Amino acid sequence: MTDIPRVLGGRYEVGELIGRGGMAQVHLGYDTRLSRTVAIKVLRADLAQDPMFLARFRREAQSAAALNHPSIVSVYDTGEEHLTSEAGKPLSLPYIVMEYVKGRTVASLLSDGNPVPIGEAVEITVGVLNALEYSHHEGIIHRDIKPGNVMLTPDGKVKVMDFGIARAIADSAATMTQTNSVVGTAQYLSPEQARGEVVDARSDLYSTGCLLYELLTGKPPFTGDSAVAVAYQHVSEQPKPASRVASDIPDALDRVVMKSLAKQREDRYQSAAEFRRDLIAAARGGGVEAPSVTSWTIPAAPAYAPTQVATASQQPQTGAAALAQTLTQSDMEPVDPETKKRQRRNKIMIWIGIIFLALAILGVVWAVLSSGKHTATPTASASTSAAVTEVPNLTGYNETEVKNALTNANLKYEKGDDVASSDIDEGLFVSATPSPGTTVPEGSTVIVSFSSGAATVSVPDLKGMTQDAAQKALEDANLTLAKANPVESTEGDPGTVVDQDPAAGEEVAEGTLVTIDVVSDQVTVPSVTGMSLSEAKSTLSNVGLSVDENRTDTPNGETDEVLSQNPAANTVAQRGTTVVLEVPSGKVTVPNVMSLSQADATTALSNQKLTPVVTMVTGDASEVGRVVNQDKAANSLVARGTTVTIKVVGEAAATPSDSPSQ
Repeated sequence: MTDIPRVLGGRYEVGELIGRGGMAQVHLGYDTRLSRTVAIKVLRADLAQDPMFLARFRREAQSAAALNHPSIVSVYDTGEEHLTSEAGKPLSLPYIVMEYVKGRTVASLLSDGNPVPIGEAVEITVGVLNALEYSHHEGIIHRDIKPGNVMLTPDGKVKVMDFGIARAIADSAATMTQTNSVVGTAQYLSPEQARGEVVDARSDLYSTGCLLYELLTGKPPFTGDSAVAVAYQHVSEQPKPASRVASDIPDALDRVVMKSLAKQREDRYQSAAEFRRDLIAAARGGGVEAPSVTSWTIPAAPAYAPTQVATASQQPQTGAAALAQTLTQSDMEPVDPETKKRQRRNKIMIWIGIIFLALAILGVVWAVLSSGKHTATPTASASTSAAVTEVPNLTGYNETEVKNALTNANLKYEKGDDVASSDIDEGLFVSATPSPGTTVPEGSTVIVSFSSGAATVSVPDLKGMTQDAAQKALEDANLTLAKANPVESTEGDPGTVVDQDPAAGEEVAEGTLVTIDVVSDQVTVPSVTGMSLSEAKSTLSNVGLSVDENRTDTPNGETDEVLSQNPAANTVAQRGTTVVLEVPSGKVTVPNVMSLSQADATTALSNQKLTPVVTMVTGDASEVGRVVNQDKAANSLVARGTTVTIKVVGEAAATPSDSPSQ
């Protein structure tokens, strides 16, 4: 088989295989231009030279690319890689680049054959109906709604994928058997698809009803030994009411399911919105428009007549009896010769249609088998008496246990590609094709994939990014942002990542939680009281705060010493907040030293950072040693260190009268 190139379109790196279908395989990929993880769907090389498969694959790209809805897997790009086959022939290998969706399919959810809780079943179905409402509005019919085409993300979102057989409504005359290929999956086919008729949006609603039935009961509405047998039941038999399979299903929900599975389109829901409205009402215990479960029956009329709703006295007919009555109804009433001819032609066309359907299914099975790949899909050529078996539940098994289980079920084992998984231990079962619970002929081959353990990725360097950009980078690397810790830092603007754990470049398992430190927009105000003004300014600027000065006339402290601050130290403030600093103005108030002793006067002036100068003068003997004059007026403002001259009365001025008497 021709190898897939490691790079497609010059920009998409092809990684590990994460899925395989009937005509294509899906790889994990990386878009080097946009730096994001993608899923790349590539047509199997052995089918790339088949015009039918090429056309179908290209149609998928065109159909899905036209849709943009949260519940539909997005298509980013398409292209074709030109290669040379092993035989030396030129080969065009088409591919589709899609949104990479983490999660699992509804098929894997149902692989154990058990129903899901009613609330979850309704939620999944509502998600599918949301997608269909949008696609039908855009003129696209899916035509293959089934559990394997519905994804569930880890956060509970529903994603519908694989529009590989979708058709525009204007082109919906294409039938189930166009170009000898079966369009749709037998267990989820609408009656009109099984009959090879034109399909419309209501065919998707029937398939959605089959999906809802299986979610509620753990089983599809019809099963059989072959695809033909299942298709026959879709046309000619009523399903067992879901409440008879799972007794906890309420009547209103049972009625919604049965209406969605009506044989005739006119009796079903006419739009996805109408189906969703009734389904939600039923889940909430409200009233629904769907009729009673017991009112449905197979009409005793030609196969293309509308489905009848039986009265209470009528009994439903199923299986061969209903088809036989359909084919012979015209013989039971008198009609004119021309009508008889028309009815005879109708009966012949019905039988031709049934035969053509069987041959078409045989043709597809032959094509798959001849492609050289093992498959355990039951073929339409298997007789009803052929021995069949069920693929066993392999959950939790290692390879040896899987081999033993398949051998005991008379099945052949083939190992598929390992799949990275963070949920399943290395070496244990992940998936099988066909899936566990599927009925297949004995001797069929089952392809089994095991876990290779959690995939590892390199932690990206987040430093310097914004928090939003860091979260996006982690998601692209299949990692999860655990927490963003705000820290005080001047390394960047608020919100900038300054540290991370694990460190950049470290190899960790996918899904690992990564913690980042981001610059906070708040800071703790440092204490700058007692610092010099220049030192205080530098300290505040380093933490992102601004400074303003308030000059105060005071003799205390040095001339540039910070006396106080506002906001106070150790309070929290926004980056950029202005801190007002109280600093000395450099001026002092001249004290009043008149009548003070010389010693007291000089002390008072010195305390005010002034320089006292004493001049002795003569005066009254009673004022000896006291200040009688000062050259700087009391309470005036002068510069620190200013000289203040004071006049003090000296002792030489004492008079005789001041001497003691003899």
